[in-house]
Amino acid sequence: MDTLGILFGSTSRIKILRLFLLNPLEVYDTKEIALKSKVRIAEARKEISLLKKAGVLAGKSFLKDIPLKRGSKKILKKRMQGFQLKASFPLLFPLKNLIISETPLGRNEISKRFRATGKIKLLILSGIFLDEPDSRVDVFIVGDNLKRRSIENVLRSLEAEMGKELSYGALETKEFLYRASVYDRFIRDILDMRHDKVIDRLGVE
Repeated sequence: MDTLGILFGSTSRIKILRLFLLNPLEVYDTKEIALKSKVRIAEARKEISLLKKAGVLAGKSFLKDIPLKRGSKKILKKRMQGFQLKASFPLLFPLKNLIISETPLGRNEISKRFRATGKIKLLILSGIFLDEPDSRVDVFIVGDNLKRRSIENVLRSLEAEMGKELSYGALETKEFLYRASVYDRFIRDILDMRHDKVIDRLGVE
């Protein structure tokens, strides 16, 4: 079977590929892959099988912490069968460049997704979006009446498409303006690093 044909046959496959390429040392079981990629588990099984055939993924057993009861702090270590990126895959480097360099979402789409999370005055992207690994956050939001749960729901959705957990900061406008006025280190670190102001209604410098 043609390797490139296997790799680029579906959106779900790209999501799963992105997850492994950005987390090359992690081992995930099928349920985790489906959850993190927001793909139906039956579809995840199919894509994992194809990626194993292509030589991109390898099966690997690992120990997983399983709570004895829901909400219990006591855990049981259980050996599970999972999957990991295969470091010896010959096309790994060009594949990573191709998949990761192509951000799956544009600025307008990201802005639209945060629209219902409050009255957004400032939305900054950095970190994974601009290949800035030293950035304090991937997403920074300033606004009024911010809805934290809604923000986190949007972030989980973005994570599934980006293939990696996103770090973020969110401040109400009044707090942001005060912290900016006293040259707060966290704020300056964000603004001094390379970033993209997707929304800026505050005229931030």
